[in-house]
Amino acid sequence: MFKAVFFDLDDTLLWDERSVKNAFERTCALAAERYGVDANELETTVREHARKLYASYDTYEFTQMIGINPFEGLWANFLDEGEAFAKLKEIAPAYRRESWTEGLKELGIDDPEFGLELAEAFPRERMKTALLFDDTIQVLDKLKGNYQLLMLTNGSPDLQNTKLTLTPELVSYFDQIVISGDFGKGKPDPTIFEHALQLLSLDKDEVIMVGDNLNTDILGAVRCGITSVWLNRHEREAGEVKPTYEIKSLLELLPILES
Repeated sequence: MFKAVFFDLDDTLLWDERSVKNAFERTCALAAERYGVDANELETTVREHARKLYASYDTYEFTQMIGINPFEGLWANFLDEGEAFAKLKEIAPAYRRESWTEGLKELGIDDPEFGLELAEAFPRERMKTALLFDDTIQVLDKLKGNYQLLMLTNGSPDLQNTKLTLTPELVSYFDQIVISGDFGKGKPDPTIFEHALQLLSLDKDEVIMVGDNLNTDILGAVRCGITSVWLNRHEREAGEVKPTYEIKSLLELLPILES
């Protein structure tokens, strides 16, 4: 009998991927207007340069451990405690500027000032969009009061709390919110799952973990011996990590819990 449900945040409850896409589309449209470049091509080149640049910093290992992706770096302020976050805060402005400037250069536009303009536009555009999936509130309404609910999310506490500020309706459903940057390690490290269990005073067989990412949410649950539910909304191919259950919609979680 399950007593609690652990939920991932990004792309499980919150449609982060779409929100990032919207921000790219609006920011790249500014370049299309100014220089006539193909907005889709610019998005591709900026994403490529952002990934490469992000991986070149000595903070990369830390961001991997905490679970902060390159596109979060394009709008995060990193106003968090600790030396590693202080480094990220220091790096972020140049990282954003260079990602956009180099992306433009690849399309034949050498304009660092405009690169900076786009780097500053992207966070503004990202702040305008915070999308919950259609089934998020519907399912949380059914679960609240019947189960303890815990959000287990990777990332910078400052950034994850910004996302929650943009979607205030989410927070009230949760008894506990655990952010990897506060804890010091991210999913799939089993210690963050064990910490979550301790917060609710529950054993591993009394909870179920729901998430979209096989390599963080599901792998961590498997390592900890927790029942796992892979939310595969986009019918992605399964990998080596085997979840207990696979669903396409959060609504399919309800019969699993009831059984």
